[in-house]
Amino acid sequence: MATERRGAREWDSTIERRGLRDRVYERILQLLLSGEVEPGARLSIDTIARQLDVSPTPVREAMVHLERTGLVTREALKGYRMAPPLGAAQLRELFDARLMLEVEAVRLAAAAGDDMLTELREAEEHHRSAGERVIEAFHAGRNDVDLATAYYAADAAFHEVLFRYCGNRYLRQMSESLGAQLHRMRQIMRHGATDVREAIAEHEAICDAFASEDPDAPARMMRLHIEHVRARSLDLARD
Repeated sequence: MATERRGAREWDSTIERRGLRDRVYERILQLLLSGEVEPGARLSIDTIARQLDVSPTPVREAMVHLERTGLVTREALKGYRMAPPLGAAQLRELFDARLMLEVEAVRLAAAAGDDMLTELREAEEHHRSAGERVIEAFHAGRNDVDLATAYYAADAAFHEVLFRYCGNRYLRQMSESLGAQLHRMRQIMRHGATDVREAIAEHEAICDAFASEDPDAPARMMRLHIEHVRARSLDLARD
């Protein structure tokens, strides 16, 4: 019994640490994407820990995770720095990879049936609602990082439905790895007009394609969506 209680306490402690690490990660992510940190700026673990009122350990763990997204870089003996936004060549490579993964995932998910379409519609509505809040803030002259974070999370959740139903675990794993890099696109989006209205319409078109009688329509609409996002991103990168 004592062993079970000790095991339960250790499990609870592990969950608590993981929860703290995730919260610290989200806070640092918002800081990096808010525009308050200039590209190339040094990121002091101790300073961030004091700002967040936590120990350096969860900050260090968050930095390791953020390094995988490409948002921060680590230099030997110098620590972490804020990475520069993706350049045009990197963006093209990123979208080439997205096209290969997501169009194929959509093709496979087309056989999933009504359950998938129901979830996709729900994700599309959540994305729409989050996008409308971003648009309202934009028109009011507010740059609300929390709203932007919620919007991009809803955008990712829409795409995740398709990977979950594609029936290929390796495609899903590859999408998770690639998805981390998409945070760097948000560095570009904050510097120019958002593409929220267009993305909302494109997600709706993908849902309608799945509901249609044309088996090739979903993959066609996903390809069109990614190509449009690529064009908008490259336009902003050149600004």
